[in-house]
Amino acid sequence: MNKKKSGLTMLQLIERRLPPLPWVEGDNIPWDEPGFSRRMLEEHLSQAHDLASRREPVIEAHVDFIRRQLRHRQADGQVDGQAARVLDLGCGPGLYLHRLARLGFQCRGIDFSPAAIGHGREVAASEQLECSFEQADLREADFGEGYEGVLLLFGQINVFERERAQDILRRARAALVPGGKLVLEAQELEAVRGEARTTTDWRAMQAGLFSSTPHLLLHERFWDEPSLTATERWYVVDAETAVVQRHAASTCGYTGDGLRRLLTTVGFGKVDLYPSLTGEAEAASPGLFVLVASR
Repeated sequence: MNKKKSGLTMLQLIERRLPPLPWVEGDNIPWDEPGFSRRMLEEHLSQAHDLASRREPVIEAHVDFIRRQLRHRQADGQVDGQAARVLDLGCGPGLYLHRLARLGFQCRGIDFSPAAIGHGREVAASEQLECSFEQADLREADFGEGYEGVLLLFGQINVFERERAQDILRRARAALVPGGKLVLEAQELEAVRGEARTTTDWRAMQAGLFSSTPHLLLHERFWDEPSLTATERWYVVDAETAVVQRHAASTCGYTGDGLRRLLTTVGFGKVDLYPSLTGEAEAASPGLFVLVASR
């Protein structure tokens, strides 16, 4: 995804304009930068938290739910003797796709992070899985067609401007076979709004996602009610040079009914709402909900 990153002086940081307009200062954190991508991959693979991805037992339960949602619902991932095809949009390092491939599905993942794509390919090659990975921007990527299932998980739909999100959902529908299903996990409106109203904070860090060297990190959040969009800024001040880099990202909030209407608008038929990627309320991830839409 395109993003805006700038070298600033400390004075410019102090005099920064408040608040930022959604999408104006950048649309996402720098997933495609090699250093950031490698550091984020470490967080994706961590079993210490569920922040960047999920821990293995959680993913296993999610994969079982996804498998049961797919067309024909064969346990071995077969449709008329052929491997059922699954497309994961924003697949990360393949934590879901590798498991689906082990169940017999033919899998393809698209993500913007080079380190995540590299890891996904390495695991697929080492296990000889029917699983391919492509580094691309979802706003521009060719999704192809002929899939029994399309996945868009972990609130990825929220990071796109609403017009872009609608286009991605329309193309996801076109990628499905008749009767195929989109499994969509989105972030709730109130969760996005609530996070945007948390306080600004400074942190002194030896290393972190935005830099591998000592730095100060200013993180601030803003809410724009007319567009129902949260915008975050990160200012990274290098401890040795005092060079300031700015990153910004915006996140749209959705209600379940609002997203269901959007899916209907782009042509989906039946749309079911679930509290989690297991279908059970007790397994819900805070601030997230799931829609399963049929072509």
